[in-house]
This record gives sequence, structure tokens and C-alpha cells, in this order.
Amino acid sequence: MTSTVLQEIFLPFLGTALGSACVLFVKDKLNRKVERAFTGFAAGVMVAASVWSLLIPSMDQSSHMGSLAFVPAVVGLFIGFLFLQLLDRVIPHLHLHSETAEGPKSNLKKSSMMVLAVALHNLPEGMAVGVVLAGLLSGETGISAASATILSLGIAIQNFPEGAIISMPLHNEGVSKGKAFLYGVLSGAVEPIGAALTILAAGLILPALPYLLSFAAGAMLYVVVEELIPEMSEGEHSHIGTLCFAVGFAAMMVLDVVLG
Repeated sequence: MTSTVLQEIFLPFLGTALGSACVLFVKDKLNRKVERAFTGFAAGVMVAASVWSLLIPSMDQSSHMGSLAFVPAVVGLFIGFLFLQLLDRVIPHLHLHSETAEGPKSNLKKSSMMVLAVALHNLPEGMAVGVVLAGLLSGETGISAASATILSLGIAIQNFPEGAIISMPLHNEGVSKGKAFLYGVLSGAVEPIGAALTILAAGLILPALPYLLSFAAGAMLYVVVEELIPEMSEGEHSHIGTLCFAVGFAAMMVLDVVLG
């Protein structure tokens, strides 16, 4: 069981690292349409994962509450939104294609703030994996090893383009290929850390697991609505991001059916 947990914790991080490695092998600048496609795909996977891997299990585990089974899902969802909004306000970060940093004023370099922006939306993904693994480890929640694998694999797949989205633009900003790769990897390091901390927290307060599941869903959905959808839609109008959102959403559904 321990080896399985470690595998699921580090699988999303591996996806980010592999995506970041694109900067070492691809010579051309990342095309804007490709960026939109990657961002849309990632958003689709995150929304599907939030629904099937987090919100529905949250309500299933609260079925003993009868018609109020939705309460933990709704409460956790809003707390997750508010938590990410708080981080958005207190951590200085800079989004791709933006010239104005968000959060408090800082003397950090532009490259560092871009890495922090990606790390902010990698954190909820790590938390999502952690809370599902916590349910699996407890043996009392009905969460299966297959469910944990589906979520980790889905996030790893969407992390591959996310890794490329951070490392290649950094190189275009003048950062060396080696440093751009390293920054991309560091942006994903928050995922196994977030997963491990969430497992520990859920182990201490297992009855709160339905709230933690929906908390992770709320945090992920905040990232989608606040960052990914605007990024895939900005600039000249294009449908590529929307189409790839559907592809990502469908891919996560397929994983859920085939592996579940």
C-alpha cells in the first residue's frame, strides 16, 4: 500500500517535470494557439476531476444525512474557493501574458512570480490527490485504489502541457533552458507536498473527509474559473481552447469508466 500511495503522490509531479523538459528539446517558441489548447485541456480535466473524483464522492460519503447530503459538498466547495482567493491575495504572482503582478507588492523577479502563479494552481491538485489517498488509506470511505489512480493519472496528463506552458515562455523571456526547466519542475514540487500534508490532516480528522474532498474541488474550480478560462480566451478570438476543454473533460470521463 505504501508504494502505491507514493506512486500516486508523485505521478502528477512527474507529469509536470516531463512537460517542463519540453524546453530542452523544442527550439521554436510555443505557439499561442498551442498554449490555448494546452490550457483548455487542463481546465477540462480539472473540472471533470472535481465533479467525479471529489464532489460526487463527498456526497456519497454523506448519504447518511439523507436530503442534507449536499451540505458537506457545498460548505467545502465555498471554503476551497475562499482559501484559494486568500492565497491569490497574499502571494505575489504573475500570470502568463500579463504585465501586472497580483498580490502584495514584491521585489521578486518576473520569472519567480510566474513560477509562483503556476505553483498556486498546482497546490489544489496536490490536495485533491492527498485527500483521495487519505480516504483510500482509511479503508472506511469506499474510495478504491482505482479511484486514486484515475485522479493521479488524469492530473499527471494535464500537468504535462502545464509544465510546457511554464518552462517554454520562461525561456522566451530570456531565462536559460536549464533554469526554465528547473523552474517548471519547482512549480510542480508543491503537488507532492500538498498531497502529503492533506493526507496527514485527513488522517487526524477523518470524519471531515467529505468536507476535505469538496474543499479540494472548490480550490481546483477556483483555478479554472479565475485563471485557466481567462488565459485560454484572451486575445484574438479562437475556439481552440473551448474545443480542448471538451477533449480534456471527455478524457477524464473515459479514464473514470475504463479504469474505474
